[in-house]
Amino acid sequence: MGLLSRFFGRGLPEGFPGELAEGEEPVAAAAVESGGHLVVTSLGLWIPSGDGARRVGWHLVGKAAWDDGVFTLTESEETGRTGAVAVLADREPVRFRLPQPGKVPQQVRLRVDGSVRGRHRHEFPEGGAWFVQRKVPGRDGVELQVRPDPGTDPALVEAVAAEVAEKLANRAE
Repeated sequence: MGLLSRFFGRGLPEGFPGELAEGEEPVAAAAVESGGHLVVTSLGLWIPSGDGARRVGWHLVGKAAWDDGVFTLTESEETGRTGAVAVLADREPVRFRLPQPGKVPQQVRLRVDGSVRGRHRHEFPEGGAWFVQRKVPGRDGVELQVRPDPGTDPALVEAVAAEVAEKLANRAE
């Protein structure tokens, strides 16, 4: 990283292995005690992954917590689609010890909260699901996501998700 880049450039940590997308701007970064960095950008949170780094889009950050020097990330992954509705499941949480967190925890919270446009909890006879409308970084509009509780009947969730998607589509017309 050149001298000018340090003052005016991308704001990335020295040796950051990720490849930012065009227009993706870094906002904050913190070194992870075990190696690598957490890097907050306009499009997501970059986390250490293998020998490199990978970005988790803000719409796929299921949970983020900061406690006693440890940042815990629960990433969601899309397991299917019901029409325009993304069905999500949470991955196992990963923990990063940040000796000097700087603005990373605050910026993650702002961006995750800012991606949520609406949310509703639906209870089923056995379990429940969160229906969340979220802004997807780099795209116009919002995406409806459903995150069923473990053990909730997937067929019931999909049926309700299809109804909700149809109602939203009719509203948009």
